Amino acid sequence: MQSNKKNNKPLVKMENAGVFSDGRWLVRGVSLEIYRNSIVTLIGPNGSGKTTTGKLILNILKADEGKVLHSTHRIGYVPQKINIDWTVPLRVSDFMGLTGRISQSKINEALSLTGVEHLYNNNLTNLSGGEFQRVSLARAIAKKPDLLILDEPVQGVDFNGEIKLYDLIKQISEEINCGILLISHDLNFVMSSTDHVICLNGHVCCSGSPQDVAKNASYIELFGEQAATTLSLYSHKHDHTHNPDRSISK
Repeated sequence: MQSNKKNNKPLVKMENAGVFSDGRWLVRGVSLEIYRNSIVTLIGPNGSGKTTTGKLILNILKADEGKVLHSTHRIGYVPQKINIDWTVPLRVSDFMGLTGRISQSKINEALSLTGVEHLYNNNLTNLSGGEFQRVSLARAIAKKPDLLILDEPVQGVDFNGEIKLYDLIKQISEEINCGILLISHDLNFVMSSTDHVICLNGHVCCSGSPQDVAKNASYIELFGEQAATTLSLYSHKHDHTHNPDRSISK
């Protein structure tokens, strides 16, 4: 999947993993590998199984079929939504220690890497969307994880901020030599940062380099003709149909 896979053991490997809940498959047949210093991106519409797949890797959910194999348990996580009581004053310095004790030097290093060390004493409610996302990234990387999972990390951030955050995510991968699983609904902004893309719609519709997925008819089918006009495309035969149980018919 990635160019460095011959030299490293994958940090996590999923083999045809699936989750069954409330009488239906939330996601099924997902296989992927994530290596150090590489970024794998999951894209797909709402309800396609992106967050469920991330929770499988985090062991928040257990696979009802298939396997999820880890070679590390040092995993950092930035969820799509962080539940905070915004009526309680909380400084960045307090937020950094919410998930466990972290040395001052590691906190300073993480905030410096994400460019927000000057916000150390600021209240979270006074941060912009971009600043809060950078602080959340800092908290996730403070313990130097081997694997970092980011679920929609640029939500609430303006256009220019999105570009800068994706550049930062690429930098983090290189600086701390970790693998990254990036969960996103928008391939346009992640193309310059990611190494491998997996497009989900309950199962893996297509996968490959960002350029190949952007040209894939399965991707275009999910995201509409606007995707076709925005990104460079090539012809691909979508030779399967989706069944209600997430299986595929040829």
